[in-house]
Amino acid sequence: MDEMIRSGIASLCSRYPAEYWRDLDSKRAYPEEFVREMARQGWLSVLIPREYGGGGGSLQQGSIILEEVNASGGNAAACHAQMYTVAALLRHGSEEQKRSFLPRIASGELRLQAFGITEPGAGSDTTRISTFARKVAGGYVVDGQKVFTSRVQHSDLMLLVARTRRYEEVETKTDGISLFLVDIKEAGDHMRVSPIRTMINHETNSVHIEDLRLDERSLIGEEGKGFRYLLDALNAERILIAAECVGDARWFIRKAVDYSGQRTVFGRPIGKNQGVQFPIAAAYARTRAADLMRRRAAELFDEGKKCGEESNIAKYLASEASWEAANVAMNVLGGYGMAADMDVERKFRENRLYMVAPVSNNLVLSYIGEHVLGLPRSF
Repeated sequence: MDEMIRSGIASLCSRYPAEYWRDLDSKRAYPEEFVREMARQGWLSVLIPREYGGGGGSLQQGSIILEEVNASGGNAAACHAQMYTVAALLRHGSEEQKRSFLPRIASGELRLQAFGITEPGAGSDTTRISTFARKVAGGYVVDGQKVFTSRVQHSDLMLLVARTRRYEEVETKTDGISLFLVDIKEAGDHMRVSPIRTMINHETNSVHIEDLRLDERSLIGEEGKGFRYLLDALNAERILIAAECVGDARWFIRKAVDYSGQRTVFGRPIGKNQGVQFPIAAAYARTRAADLMRRRAAELFDEGKKCGEESNIAKYLASEASWEAANVAMNVLGGYGMAADMDVERKFRENRLYMVAPVSNNLVLSYIGEHVLGLPRSF
């Protein structure tokens, strides 16, 4: 099955070559055509059960899809959120929510690509968010601000994390956080979106929320327990990001291997030189090791087992390995690595994101130190 997925994605991506992504990058344009084709062929609904019109697949299979997109030279960032946001809806949404939204997401009628978590004053400390959902008759009224909310301009629905009890009112800081499913079009002017220009072609935004009224049916799961639901989505996100990093690393390594075998300097291919060959080989070894952890994390997630340790380590190892591979490719190609038509500089910029987002690697190390090794909390 895995090889069928790889073959299918490779076939689709062959119709969107480097020139396609290069042109989008230069124009800061969204890969609308590519995303629509991915949805049309059912790749974006692989995690949705067949009873709701999806592919009935696993997170492992979803991770392979995204890996292959990046390994082809593309960028799966415009696609991955629908997989991990759907994971939260699947595990914690009501049957009414699932039957109302999942079939339309699976068909491509609706896109669930936006996740409103990060805030200017909270950053990675999600427990410190100040966006507040005030309980009123029949639902909630939400006020607050989110930042780095990606793909909201190309999404119909958004998962929104908000406090329903303020930080100062709870004994355990993770309590009092709730998860909502928001119809972006219905929100209208109550959600004002301001684009943020970044070093890569990545549609991300600041979102100002004012007097946004949500129906009770917008609440996912139990009020105040949203942080627990969020962890499921974030574990899935880390695994999928790890897969994309593995795909990037494969692309960089292949680029370095091909170039070093063809580029002749001083009468010999530069790939004969150990100073060129060994760094490529080391990057390959680290990529393979990271890939194994990604697969283990996905396996645990699919089995419904705890996978916080494995998903965080997978994201850490894969992002570090792909960044090493990116630098190796840049060094091997030299000046040509800077040339836009070689695509290394574009992929180099895109890949750097995953060292700091969706979670900083320093925070991953802090998590391992405290929650895995039992060391004192560092902050």
